[in-house]
Amino acid sequence: MKNTFTFFILIIFLSGFSTYAQENDSLLYKWTPAAVLGLNISQIALSNWTKGGDNSISWTGAANGSVNYLTDTWRFKNNLKIAFGSTKLGNADFRTTDNELYLEDVLSLNFGWAVDPYISNLVRTAIGPGYNYKVTPAPQIAAFFDPGYVTQSIGFMYDKVTGVSSRLGLAFQETFTNKHRNYSDDPDTPEIEAFKFETGLESVTKTEFVLAENLLAQSLLRLFTRFEQIDVWDVRWDNTITAKVNSFLNVNVTYLLIYEKSQSPETQMKQTLQLGFVYTLL
Repeated sequence: MKNTFTFFILIIFLSGFSTYAQENDSLLYKWTPAAVLGLNISQIALSNWTKGGDNSISWTGAANGSVNYLTDTWRFKNNLKIAFGSTKLGNADFRTTDNELYLEDVLSLNFGWAVDPYISNLVRTAIGPGYNYKVTPAPQIAAFFDPGYVTQSIGFMYDKVTGVSSRLGLAFQETFTNKHRNYSDDPDTPEIEAFKFETGLESVTKTEFVLAENLLAQSLLRLFTRFEQIDVWDVRWDNTITAKVNSFLNVNVTYLLIYEKSQSPETQMKQTLQLGFVYTLL
């Protein structure tokens, strides 16, 4: 983990030598939407197959969208990421393999300083039911907004270099649950709470670099710590490398690392390699 963060900090340091880019005047004083849909499908059908194996089908759907409004001094940026997928092996039922909604809204004011003041709101939740398939029968461990996380923060951000933005601020995080109250319960009280409120610090750093003409690398690192447990950090490190084959076909390599003690004492990791269809809506 230490080497991973050292590597990431080195990337941010080197990116500081990039040139500053002014906002394109054609994007000012109007809403600028963008949306991309993606679908990845894998299927295997076997009949009288003597080498072993079983029929399988898996699919993952993803949507990435943004709506921005820029002026000479204000920047209002909104980003939405949705992913949902499942897989079926043989006669078994479909199993959820991807299940996430990530909505971020950031309003910043350009004073002409090295950093800009900002306020933000972040919403994180599963889209549908999630299960622990390591246990038989598999118990449900998540659902839409169960748990749901909403985080507001206020502070300062650096957004002066092309492809790099970073912000740090005072944060307020709310955790909402219904049935799965282990994510929101305070073990020091006799009640089983369905809501948890925490204050602390939040840091979000984003990078986006064109590695080649058809190769794009994107990374997001989010850190959150509570004042009552300042030595415990929630970590989300989301990385994607996209290779554009043509106007409708992409190859994606993703790596997502999550550490949230309230969810699991162990580090969570997800890696995918996908060839899929992409359609640009806006």
